[in-house]
Formats: sequence, structure tokens, C-alpha cells
Amino acid sequence: MVKINKLVLLSLILTLTQVGFSQQKIKKGLGFGAIPAVSFDSDLGFQYGAVVNLYHYGDGSRFPKYDHSLYMEWSRFSKGTGINRIMYDSEKLIPKVRTTVDMTYMTDKMMDFYGFNGYQTIYDDTLSKSTRHFYKNERNMFRVKADFQGSFGESKFGWVAGYTFYNFAIDTVNINKLGLPSVTDGTLFQRYIKNGLISATEANGGSLNYLKLGLKYDSRDQRACPMKGIWTEAVIQTAPGFVNEFAHTKFALIHRQYFTLAKDISLAYRIDYQTTLGNSHVPFYAQPLLITSFLTASTNQGLGGKNSLRGILRNRIVGDAVGFGNFEFRYKFVRFEWLKQNFYVGTNIFFDSGMIINPIEIPTSLTATEKSELYLNDYESGKLHSSAGIGLKIGWNENFIISADYGKAFNKQDGNSGMYIGLNYLF
Repeated sequence: MVKINKLVLLSLILTLTQVGFSQQKIKKGLGFGAIPAVSFDSDLGFQYGAVVNLYHYGDGSRFPKYDHSLYMEWSRFSKGTGINRIMYDSEKLIPKVRTTVDMTYMTDKMMDFYGFNGYQTIYDDTLSKSTRHFYKNERNMFRVKADFQGSFGESKFGWVAGYTFYNFAIDTVNINKLGLPSVTDGTLFQRYIKNGLISATEANGGSLNYLKLGLKYDSRDQRACPMKGIWTEAVIQTAPGFVNEFAHTKFALIHRQYFTLAKDISLAYRIDYQTTLGNSHVPFYAQPLLITSFLTASTNQGLGGKNSLRGILRNRIVGDAVGFGNFEFRYKFVRFEWLKQNFYVGTNIFFDSGMIINPIEIPTSLTATEKSELYLNDYESGKLHSSAGIGLKIGWNENFIISADYGKAFNKQDGNSGMYIGLNYLF
């Protein structure tokens, strides 16, 4: 599948680059990006469906910034994931406030589950290949998300607020429906439930109501692919006890910075730290969720996979506090106009790395036999999960970005490599 999608992307690039070249023109009024949702993700498989992104640029004075954006996606992946998503984003709906509303329903018949605390849980590649659902469970997620951002006067400093509702329906993999064999002593997910690492009250999922409040600093010159500026957020997100079974609070500090090295050449990096405040219990299905004020993809979870550590297994690193960084060199080497639309072709070279800062507590009462059954090591702090790779980007009117990234993990305990063809820069 990877080879097929590489050829599709290469053919598209060759077609576009033969059309002609001109200086970028200002867009006014309605603009659009519409493509078949044909992509590949090493964790999810081959994707098919449709993606449409409508933009309204007003009188064009703010281009490439838009006044309104409506994103719609219906797609399915060959490994069982389905995405049904509508997202609206605008700075004009409420004057001087950026409003982002997202409604998504995702089904995943083979959701990755590699246990807790990164390298503390052993990843057996041979077992994964022979029994491909050993590190899996089924998860269906419904999400409604409303985020609001504003500035303090005319400064770059501002505030962030929002509400998110999640409903998770979780089960073991449906082996009868998928034609898979049963696993002696159960999958890793089943063993975590059996040995009490996942309680019976959270094993089947549940609902979460999150309130979010924070501060930000944003001096980016453009959102989709900034060439200069800083975007930093300090956010507290809480699930209050009066509307949640598992009350807990998370804090996230996210810093992104962009440097122009030459025309169309930039350096960008992101540092992300997220921790649980207090001694509250966070249900296992909420631990992978990463806080953000704006989603560039249908989900933001990890660590591991296309949204955080490319080339590393999806959700490989799950802890009570995590930190990670992404570093990219970006180069837009071709610009041209076709059918009155502006395009560019670019590349990015990246290095990603993350780690567990505070582990999820593992019961000390486990016997050696139980630890072996759970593939548990003793926890060692300071262990990095790292990867590196290269990408290819096609920009359409600056805001609609067709993306391909290939990442290679440094440690076999994190898998081998990952290929991701989809939309948008990582950050």
C-alpha cells in the first residue's frame, strides 16, 4: 500500500509542476480544497472517502488568513477505523474571538493498546505479527468540541477557553466478526483488566465533560505553515466531579516557534509537556488524549503515530505525565498557479522524541508470574522514544496542505517505521 500511495502522490506532483509557474495571487471570496480521501497510515491502513474544505477570504485583505473555514470528512481505513467529521473555524462569527467547533464520530475496530509507561511494557514484534490483535482493543469515540480564543487588546497575548464532550465505547476486539483466532490467556488489554491495572468501572469506556481555560501568545505570520513567530499555550483542562465519574485535571504547556532561514526555507519546533494535577485517577481511555486549542487532525492523542512521534507505534507511550518535541526543517521549492489556484511543493526533514515524565502507577503487589503475563519490566525514568524522517507537502492556496511523512523509529521496542499520507503540517 505504501508503494501505491507514493506513486499516486508522485503522479499528482508531476502533473501539477508541468502546468506552469507564476507569482502567487491574492484570493478573495470563496475558495476551496477538495480531494478524495485517499491516503495511507501505517497504523490505520489505506484510507478512502472524501474531504472538502471550504474557505471564505472576504475582500482578500487578510489572505492567506481566512474569515471562515468549513471542513468536512467522511472516510474509512482498511484496518477498521472510520472518520465522520465536521469542523467550523472562524474569527468573524464572534468579533475578535476565534471560534472553532468540531463534531466527530470515529470507529476503530483495532485500536492500539501497548500498555502503560512506554518501555516498562515490553513490545514483542514477533507476537504482534503472529497475533495481530494482541496489542489491540475496539474503541468508538464521539466528540463535540467548542474552543474559543481571544486577545488582550491589540497584543499578541490572549486567552483560551473551551468545552469538550467525549463518549468512549470500548470492548475487546471482535474476533468473530474479523475472523481472528482467540488468544491464550487473552490480549494485553484483557490481561490489564484481569490483573486490575484497568478497573471494571472504566474497562467499557464512559463519558467525559472537559472545561478548558488558559493563556496563549501567538505571533505567527500564518497558521497552516508559519515562516516566523511563536505560538505558546499554557492550559488547564478539568473534568469536574459533579458531571464526571472520574474527576481529574490536566495541565499542558505547549511551545511552538518558527524561524525564516531564507525565502521559503524555515526551521520549526514544538515542545509539549502534559501532566495530571493532584492525585486524581484518570481513566485509561483519557490518558492518551493531548490538550490543544486547535486540532490539525481528527484526533490528538499519543504519544506515537502521525500526530506526535512519527514512525513510532501509535499510543506506544502512555503515562501520567509526558513530554515530547518535534523539530523540522521546511523548504517550499516550487510555487505555481493552476486553474486560478495557488500551489506550492515542499519538503520537510524532521526529528521527533518523547518520554514518560511521571508513570501511571502499577500495583506493587503483582507477582513475577503476573508481571510476565503483562509483559512488564521495572520502570526506568529518562528513557527517550525517538524517530526521524522526511516528508513531502503540496500547499493549495496556502491553507489546504496535502502531506506525506515517513518516519523511522530508533528503537525496535517502538516498532520499525511509519508512512503517513494525509493533510496538514504536524504543527
